[in-house]
Amino acid sequence: MAGNTHDNPEEISRLELEAERTAEALIFASAEPVSEAYLLERLPGTVDLRRVMARLVRLYASRGVNLIRVEDRWAFRTAADLSFVIRRDDTESRKLSRAALEVLAIIAYHQPVTRAEIEEIRGVQTSRGTLDVLMEAGWVRFRGRRRTPGRPVTLGTTPRFLDHFGLEEIRDLPGIEELKGAGLLQGRIPPDFRVPLPSSADELAEDEDPITQLDLEELGLLTPGGTADD
Repeated sequence: MAGNTHDNPEEISRLELEAERTAEALIFASAEPVSEAYLLERLPGTVDLRRVMARLVRLYASRGVNLIRVEDRWAFRTAADLSFVIRRDDTESRKLSRAALEVLAIIAYHQPVTRAEIEEIRGVQTSRGTLDVLMEAGWVRFRGRRRTPGRPVTLGTTPRFLDHFGLEEIRDLPGIEELKGAGLLQGRIPPDFRVPLPSSADELAEDEDPITQLDLEELGLLTPGGTADD
């Protein structure tokens, strides 16, 4: 029918090209991975976002930067085989201590997990400073509260954690064979040893309640009245 742009291949192509350019600009200009919801709000409603993003992924696949997916977010990142040429001597991030690495690994694989459960797995107490370092890096967050006596706070990873370690989703964490191959599991491994399969980093577990504003105030993340405590 005349005037129906959906029947015109050239018009569809033009719309998709404009959508690709818009999505490319939005992601390039953002310091953080851009959500698909954010992109959908700004692209024409007739455009298939999956098709647009798939084309952009292919377009950048062989370039110095790649377009990667982190859960439901998108970001440009240096191609993995070129990461060694990137130097950030002036903004070199603080190296994590062994304790912080252990805690981060436990949270990543066992989330949702409480501080008491972390200490039980490690066999030693976990200092508040260790958790503070991980939270300042933006890799760990408070998820909810466990429905058990005392209602302990549960911990989990963040999209920034996935982005930093080049993971699309938490289930992309290496399994036992990959850890062995990387030399991270050495010596005799108990026959019943297993690497836990991480659960979704977003969905609350059946025994979790969501964090409320009162919880955040209690944890010192919000000042009384509901404003962020910078």
